[in-house]
Amino acid sequence: MNLPTMSGPVTDISELGTRRRMAILATCCLSLFIVGIDTSGVNVALPAIGSELGATASQLQWVIDAYTLVLASLLMLGGSLGDRLGRKRVFQVGLTVFGLGSIFCSLAVSPEMLIGARMLQAVGGAMMNPVAMSIITNTFTEPKERARAIGMWGTAIGVSMALGPLVGGALVDGIGWEAIFWLNVPVCLAACILTAILVPESKAARARRPDPAGQFLILVFLATLTYGIIEGRGLGWDSGLVVGAFTAAIVALLLFLLVESRRHEPLLDLRFFHSIPFSSSVIGAILAFSAMGGFLFLNTLYLQQVRGLSPLQAGLMTLPMAVANAVFSPLSGRLVGDRGARVPMVGAGVMVLASGVMLTQAGHDTSMWYLGVAYLFLGVGMGLVNAPITNAAVSGMPRSQAGVASAIASTSRQVGISLGVAIFGAVAFAGLDGPVSDGLAAASHPAWILMASCGVGIIIVGIVSTGRRAARTAERTREQIVATTGP
Repeated sequence: MNLPTMSGPVTDISELGTRRRMAILATCCLSLFIVGIDTSGVNVALPAIGSELGATASQLQWVIDAYTLVLASLLMLGGSLGDRLGRKRVFQVGLTVFGLGSIFCSLAVSPEMLIGARMLQAVGGAMMNPVAMSIITNTFTEPKERARAIGMWGTAIGVSMALGPLVGGALVDGIGWEAIFWLNVPVCLAACILTAILVPESKAARARRPDPAGQFLILVFLATLTYGIIEGRGLGWDSGLVVGAFTAAIVALLLFLLVESRRHEPLLDLRFFHSIPFSSSVIGAILAFSAMGGFLFLNTLYLQQVRGLSPLQAGLMTLPMAVANAVFSPLSGRLVGDRGARVPMVGAGVMVLASGVMLTQAGHDTSMWYLGVAYLFLGVGMGLVNAPITNAAVSGMPRSQAGVASAIASTSRQVGISLGVAIFGAVAFAGLDGPVSDGLAAASHPAWILMASCGVGIIIVGIVSTGRRAARTAERTREQIVATTGP
């Protein structure tokens, strides 16, 4: 098949045949699948990492949050780089950097080295996630077809994060924690080759100007906010470093809003947030993935250090969550395409709420069947939530802004995970008076109440974001953006 030349500013890759487009979708989902496996699988390895590398509790939180923070900070830059320099090129660079970061993670001999390597991984991930979504939204242009494709993308997100503990547990038990990172290398190589063969190059119609000030300020905001939350317990909430971190976060956020509102082509176009569905997708993603991130972090410590399970057994305990996620993610995509986002979004909130309420009863001798049902409910909720979040973020935006819009949706997920690990961990550890094995079960109950509250928030977002007024704001926002940036 003769493909059009890709050197121009825009290429309509939607004219590719169905098989080619589905192969492109599969390649993009493969890239996200390994990122999700890595993100959640590392949680199961935390006790082993802590034991072998001598990591403290706060260092274990940073093993997770150093990755998610850098990823969240750079995703919008990654999306705009893909639109400017070429999505295929940036995607392949991201795969390469992620694979190299994974190798360095497996070679870590100290917590600090592992945390640094995780940050390098995140730089690669920031070039993969939003660019892959941009490739998908430019490949599938018909609304229902795009919704189903995004549903498959959501399936890859949900299933990979749900399977991560199971895969990670098996690798840690059978080989060692380093094997979680070894797994990424051949997959990155395969995805690079498939991308070279299948994905034609494409760019946005108009290249966005770099925004180094906005990029720096968003990084400072997220880093200082998370630092204050994680280190507050150890250093003291009234210590100069912690108070300074929170102050810096507030100043950075205010400066970011001021700078972005005055730029002609900002890193984050604040007009996006005039759309209620788009704003709701951001809030919903933060709420849902805060619940997921906090759950994965605390649950692996609970199962291994309180209940005495091996990493593999702890991973197997999350199998109901993985299965539910796998079943309900594609169902959610079809529901969004056929009936809209309200039903899956509200259903997701109900399930997260139910899971959080059940986990408030978890103790040293809670039935494993009871825990399995709570995990099942969370899996259903996370399976339902991904498609409506992603579709709301990109469906009302011009195709020329697909990279940035999808990057904001992905950023919201990573911010949610970072906040979930930081806040849930801080709340649970604040209630510890002795060893984790003795007090974590009871100390985690306030964190599970937070998780239930996230479920309530998702329900509210699902209702607010799907009304007629919300649809009107989305259309007005699209018209405003098209008038200045093009379709």
